[in-house]
Amino acid sequence: MIGMRTVRRMISLLSRTSQIRNGSRIPKSSPPLVSLDLPDEWSSNFIHSDSPPPKCSDNATARIIDGISEAEQIRSSIAVEVSRMKESTGKVPGLAVVLVGQRQDSLAYVRKKIMACHEVGFRFSLSELPESCTEEEVCDALSNYNKDASIHGILVQLPLPQHFDEGKILNVLSLEKDVDGFHPLNIGNLAIQGREPLFIPCTPKGCIQLLLRSDVEIVGKRAVVIGRSNIVGLPTFLLLQRHHATVSIVHAYSENPEMITREADILVAAAGVPNLVRGSWLKPGAIVLDVGINPIEDPESENGYRLIGDVCFEEAVKIASAITPVPGGVGPMTVAMLLQNTLEAAKRALHFT
Repeated sequence: MIGMRTVRRMISLLSRTSQIRNGSRIPKSSPPLVSLDLPDEWSSNFIHSDSPPPKCSDNATARIIDGISEAEQIRSSIAVEVSRMKESTGKVPGLAVVLVGQRQDSLAYVRKKIMACHEVGFRFSLSELPESCTEEEVCDALSNYNKDASIHGILVQLPLPQHFDEGKILNVLSLEKDVDGFHPLNIGNLAIQGREPLFIPCTPKGCIQLLLRSDVEIVGKRAVVIGRSNIVGLPTFLLLQRHHATVSIVHAYSENPEMITREADILVAAAGVPNLVRGSWLKPGAIVLDVGINPIEDPESENGYRLIGDVCFEEAVKIASAITPVPGGVGPMTVAMLLQNTLEAAKRALHFT
């Protein structure tokens, strides 16, 4: 484990801006940013305090933001557009997934995507590669889909096995088919005012859609994102900024995380740590979007486990004004946004309006 004192010492050493040479100080550039990257080891740094949750009425219950029903409405409208496209052009949107290895969670996500594609009338293609495959084989699969005119959207099911260079592989992906929105140019355009990314990452896009469709005011509100992953935390931060919220990020090296999150009018929890956010972390009346999907053992469940989020739902539901459940909240919207991005890619490629 890397302690906070060690982290500060590392950053201090890396950040020295001068060196002595022949008795004079020579300016030196800042260290490479990659050298500052550290893994977020949440469990060792986040210890829940014994502070009680804020007082509220015993009968207070947050409104449940139903991602399932919202996603169904979006899929229905997509199906209508696909039918119209097929009648007009004789073609339908095509989505391809490259899956490396046999992670159970990844397999489950891919199955959901297959079912969703069939439901709305998309063409679906899957390339399954063993964990022992090479980076070149993954890149070859992507290159083939890049050239396939019947495929309008491509995604690499993440996470990849640790020995793969994720950045190198994602760079192979055609920008026009990057429906997951992870290409550096898409993320870069999301970060720059006045620029429009071709695609917005699906989970952050789904979070914003849930807020907008639930009539939640974002402009000027204090928002906190817990977690800074490239997949969810960082793009959610950028997207909330584009919607004019005042945004903070809490990560594994944040000091006083409870104090920061307790100021949030809108809280997005995406750390991947079960029940990390307790009632004492929440501002009364906050809007809570729980992105976490964490399996925990449950002998009474059919599969031997059940899914819970990053937020302690039983406590949060008494304090928040609205909250997404796990499962049934952000997850269905993520798949719906993937379909929406793929439809947009097909319209662009086929010049269909």
